[in-house]
Amino acid sequence: MLARPERPSLDSRLDSSPANTTAAPRILTILSYVLEKLVARNDRLSEVLRGDRNGAGKSLNGFHGVRAPGISIPKYLERIYKYTNCSPSCLVVGYVYIDRLVHRHPNSLVVSLNVHRLLVTSIMVASKMLDDVHYNNAFYARVGGVTNTELNRLELELLVLLGFRVMVSSRVFETYCLHLEREMVVNGEGHRIGKPLLLPPTEEEAVQEVIEDSIDASSPVSRTAE
Repeated sequence: MLARPERPSLDSRLDSSPANTTAAPRILTILSYVLEKLVARNDRLSEVLRGDRNGAGKSLNGFHGVRAPGISIPKYLERIYKYTNCSPSCLVVGYVYIDRLVHRHPNSLVVSLNVHRLLVTSIMVASKMLDDVHYNNAFYARVGGVTNTELNRLELELLVLLGFRVMVSSRVFETYCLHLEREMVVNGEGHRIGKPLLLPPTEEEAVQEVIEDSIDASSPVSRTAE
């Protein structure tokens, strides 16, 4: 009697998966730079607020680890992009999701204890929304260094905190691309800026423009001139 062949383990699938061998997209460098600056600032702020009852919120506590992972944000993003073959757009949309979380829960901070889990979860959800072909949760969990059970929980947590608002219009997408590039250029030149690195201030205006564009497209009545 023939022995039943063993199924390849997830580790072997990861080792043999067709890693992205093309040149790394600029968004990896830009997003890494922006997030590193943000996390460094928020880590300092969280230390100040630690003894304050009205300090940092707890909405993102579900993404907190016991300690910060040893892998840096740039290396972590590079690993996700390399092994999951997600499109570069998923990195931008993943950032949009994190940004929306902070808007919806303004007292919560993206810090070194939660940024890695936020990234792998948001990018995975973005890949499901954008890419025709994508890996499942188990594979993303292996790439991200968490268990499948934990990533399933984090995915649901993310969706609930977002109010299941996962659609990103092309106009909002372009707004975030411009924001990320501007942060890289301005900060890369060594100039200090007054506004926070958290969120592009034009998101709500961009969303409103999308709503108005939809109204214009569905109604024969044009808007009056401002």
